[in-house]
Amino acid sequence: MVEEMTMSTPGRGLHEFTPAVRAVVAQAGVREGLCTIFVRHTSCSLTIQENADPSAKHDLEVWLNKLVPEHDPIYTHTAEGPDDMPSHIKAALTATSLSIPIMERALVLGMWQGIYLWEHRRAAHTRHVVVHVGGA
Repeated sequence: MVEEMTMSTPGRGLHEFTPAVRAVVAQAGVREGLCTIFVRHTSCSLTIQENADPSAKHDLEVWLNKLVPEHDPIYTHTAEGPDDMPSHIKAALTATSLSIPIMERALVLGMWQGIYLWEHRRAAHTRHVVVHVGGA
């Protein structure tokens, strides 16, 4: 089963969508298998991260922004503004796809793990995420 989700982000940050992925897995009816999630963009990414304490998301965002700052004079790809090239670098350093095992018809996630779209652009965007569920 393959389903494409459309997500609207309000801007930069980690946006959890675990419930939506769980719903796709439930609809697929797969007892054991694999869920693959892929984002169809070059300036955002996917991650599995803590979903209990919001300070974890904040600290990740602050760290990545410090690692890849805007307005660096080495960037030549700046057509869409100062967050353009940093967004591409952040996506390259993180992940555009995730694979999560399915056991007993459920995603095998830890108690505090959530699935996030990590928006690297400051402005709101509409993002497309493909979820593939395979197995028996």
